[in-house]
This record gives sequence, C-alpha cells and structure tokens, in this order.
Amino acid sequence: MALIVSLFFGFVPMFLFAAFVYWLDRYEKEPKLLLGAAFFWGVVIAAGGSYILNTAFGIGIFMFTGSEGAADFGTTSIVAPIIEEFLKGLAVAIVFFLFRKEFDTILDGIIYGGIVALGFAATENTLYIYRNGYQEGGWGGLILLVFIRVILVGWQHPFYTSFTGIGFALSRTQRNPLIKFIAPFLGYGVAVTTHAFHNTFGGLIGGLEGLAAGTFVDWIGWIIMFGFIIWMINHERSIVRRQLYEEVSAGVISAGHYQRALSPWTSTTAGLSGRTTSRFYQACGELAHKKEQFARHGDESGNVAIINSLRAELAALAPQVR
Repeated sequence: MALIVSLFFGFVPMFLFAAFVYWLDRYEKEPKLLLGAAFFWGVVIAAGGSYILNTAFGIGIFMFTGSEGAADFGTTSIVAPIIEEFLKGLAVAIVFFLFRKEFDTILDGIIYGGIVALGFAATENTLYIYRNGYQEGGWGGLILLVFIRVILVGWQHPFYTSFTGIGFALSRTQRNPLIKFIAPFLGYGVAVTTHAFHNTFGGLIGGLEGLAAGTFVDWIGWIIMFGFIIWMINHERSIVRRQLYEEVSAGVISAGHYQRALSPWTSTTAGLSGRTTSRFYQACGELAHKKEQFARHGDESGNVAIINSLRAELAALAPQVR
C-alpha cells in the first residue's frame, strides 16, 4: 500500500506540473507526442541511468577514500548534478537535432527541458517518498517527504534543466556561429551549477535551518524564472503580431481572427468552440513562428513550403471560424 501511495504522490503532482508547463506555451503548442516522449525519457532513461551511475560513482569514491562522508558529499554535490543534468539534457539535445524545426523560441527550450525534468522528478520523488519517507519514518515520514519533495522543492529539476533548454534554444535562434556552438554547453553548465548549489547549500547549514534557507533561495530562483517565462510569452505575442499582420492584408485571415490570435487565452478558449477553431488558431501560431524562422534562417527544412501549406490551411478554415 505504501508503495502505491508513493507512486501516486511521485507521479500525479508531476503530471499536473507538466500540464501547467504545457499550458504556459500560449502561441505555438509543441507536439504532445514529442512532449510525452520527453517525459518518458525523464522517467526511465534519465532517472534510471542516474540511479545506476550515481550509485556506481558513490561506491567508487568510498572505495578510494574509505570515507562515507566523502562518498555522500562527492555523489550529492558533484557527481549527481553532472550525471543527472547530462541525462536529462540529452533528451533536449535529441529533440534539438532530430526535430530542429520544433525549436522556434527560447520558451520552447524551457518547455522541453521542464517536461523531461518533471519525468525525472516523478521517478526520483517516488523513490525518496517510499525509501526515505515510509521505510525510515512510517506514514508520518511519507507525508513529510511528500510535503518536502512536492511542495517545497517540487520545481527544482525543471528549474535546473530549463537552462539546458535555453542553451539549445539560443543555439537555434542565433546566427553567430560562436554563440550557436557554445550556448548549449553554457546552458548545461548553469544547470549543473544551480543543481550542485541546491544539493550543497542547505546541507552545509544543516537541519531545519538549512532546509528553510535552501527553500528560500530555490523559490527566489523559481520566481525569477517564472518572470522570464512571462516575458518570453510576451515576446512570442510580438512575433504573432508582427508576422500575422500581413495575412490580414492578404485576406488569409480577418481582422477579428488576428485580434483573437494575439490573445494569450485563445489557445485555451478556442478548444471550447470545437476542433476546427482550435486547429485554426494553432495554425496561426505555427505560421507566425515559421515566418519568423524563415526571416532568420531562410528556407531551411522547407520553410517556404510549410508557410504556403499553413496559409492554404488557414484560408480553408477561416470561413468556419468566427
């Protein structure tokens, strides 16, 4: 029974967090299948691989030093951040190289990084809640670990890995060859650094004071990241405003369609009007971002053909959408 409860509190909150991350993508939704694959990668590959490698390195450090303290510190503060962020970031890298056209803005990098990290957190939280919570402290320990892992530090892994996503997104959106090459490594470096800081800071203080101080610093970082995400949503809105304006003049969409496409709430409310309306406004976002890609990178990956296809789709759907 305790294992089932641990699985529930390990996975269900992370599913809800993932749904919120998906909801934040206001103007050009990423494919659900690709996001689902990223979440699954976090659950199985990143979490499973990290557990095996962290354990192996921890044993190696202990055998080399003969000190449990050195093994715990080395694994927690050095090994785990490097391995875990690499394995989570690998999923972002796969999306970047195999589905390059899905990387339109920095927000996309945050979305993919956050989703794979939430999958990782679901597995890790289940392990902590059951092993460190129930097995060490019974039901009281389980409830305490649920509070700590879900409420207090629930957004830690998405926060770290979002920097890797930002790095790859910068590489995608910038023209400077040096930035394109170095940005993913810098993003990964920041992910490892913030992860290592979290794992070390509270432990150095110790006790409830360490937990409180670490949580305070974590929440400051998360609030700053959330503010950055809001800024990026507004940036995507400016892309839609700029790139769809000529579609009104060309008669592809109406002025009313244009105004509604600019609203950050349309991706939510359009679904209430049916699948046709939902698809119409999704295509509006796709067209705007694809035109932005074309302006930056030219006809890579058949941008012109995709733009023409989206225009034709919008022209066909527009009469059916109020």
